[in-house]
Amino acid sequence: MRVLSGIQPSGKLHLGNYFGAMKQHIELQTKHSSAIYFIADYHALTSLQGESLSQHIIDVAMDYLAIGLNPEKAILFKQSDVPAVTELSWILSTITPMGLLERCHSYKDKLAHGFSPNHGLFAYPVLMAADILLYQTDLVPVGKDQKQHIEVTRDIAQKFNQLYGEIFSIPKELIIANLGTVPGTDGQKMSKSYNNTLEIFEEENRLRKKVMRIVTDCKKVDEPKNPETCNLFTLYSLFANEEEKNKMAQRYQKEALSYKEVKEELFEKIRSYFLPFAEKRKEIAREPEYVKKILKDGAEKAINIAEKTMEKVRKVVGISL
Repeated sequence: MRVLSGIQPSGKLHLGNYFGAMKQHIELQTKHSSAIYFIADYHALTSLQGESLSQHIIDVAMDYLAIGLNPEKAILFKQSDVPAVTELSWILSTITPMGLLERCHSYKDKLAHGFSPNHGLFAYPVLMAADILLYQTDLVPVGKDQKQHIEVTRDIAQKFNQLYGEIFSIPKELIIANLGTVPGTDGQKMSKSYNNTLEIFEEENRLRKKVMRIVTDCKKVDEPKNPETCNLFTLYSLFANEEEKNKMAQRYQKEALSYKEVKEELFEKIRSYFLPFAEKRKEIAREPEYVKKILKDGAEKAINIAEKTMEKVRKVVGISL
């Protein structure tokens, strides 16, 4: 059973990245026979132009290693180090209906938030399909809001298989249980695009300031508050155990509770949770060549898998002589 996922190196990684993907990736590397994780630098180009990605790529690799990715158990590599992904993306684009892409929520959402309507954003799902199908992936861990990406990939794979025979495995989404949207400091979904993130390795003073700026309602200290609609409580729940969550929920509804108190407790939860990872990251940062070697070794392993798929694809579409 092969599991695969990617993450964009478009800036510092944040709580949404960690709880929405990274934490599960680390857990999955020991649960399946093959785990493949790539740093999606081609995808990042849709939102970062005129900016060097190289340091972002190294930062993402160090972040993964710091939180527990084991290169002996999982393959970690840079997307662009496997040339076959763009080759397959083009081949898949020739059979992908325009209507399928026009219905994609992510494209519409990006336009609604002011992104330029370029071809990269529009064709993003085809490159994503290539990422998944190239490695004959069985499971793709995603949140509920990303399920459509896997549905599009399945549609493309099934159409290709109908035309050329059973070449691609049909992937399934692995929905991350009990995870809703991780809210940002402004209440929207946490995203670098919205500039509302809490970074996982944020410098302590900056983290405190950001936490203190999290948007809340205007209820007074002595008024009951609803934990189910509070961004602070949602974030607190990511770090708290069941007993802690229940006690905090009771304080919301019964005690004279200020949001400042909750923010202080949230800050401490975040700081203490990531402190061991931060110490490990400092050690890794002292060995940049070690990080580059892991990415290089991972790319070699990924290329070996990808070429087996591409030999079949080139043959059936008629470009292999």
